[in-house]
Amino acid sequence: MPSGAKKVFNTALADTSTTDDEGVGTIRWEGNKAYKYVLYESGAGAVAAVAGQVTYYYAAGGTSAADYKNHKVTSDLSDSAEVGAGVLQAVIADGSYGWIQIKGAALLTIALTAGADGDTLTATGATDGTLDVSTASTDPIVA
Repeated sequence: MPSGAKKVFNTALADTSTTDDEGVGTIRWEGNKAYKYVLYESGAGAVAAVAGQVTYYYAAGGTSAADYKNHKVTSDLSDSAEVGAGVLQAVIADGSYGWIQIKGAALLTIALTAGADGDTLTATGATDGTLDVSTASTDPIVA
């Protein structure tokens, strides 16, 4: 663990709060998985957070990634920058805080819109809270 990294947390991974209990943007390591403490925004489509679904960095209207630095995420693809943020660890209410998984193998609660496990994924072409195949794992690598 990097020197100066936070080692004691006030919340469990499935906890949510209306107040910033951990410091938004805090990174947490458990085993070989990393998590980030974020602010959830349901977006114009009022897309509710669902544990095990994907979030994207929020950008109202999908025009910029300005809220990336504010650690604000959404499952509303139309209000995102189409940049995947992580996998929700709990149902987080609109305007509340919670954890997303940002590194390590993750189990999604929804089926992929195409492709198979092991494929490279992208938010582009997906639907709210999901990912779509960018490159199939069977596609040849072109150098």
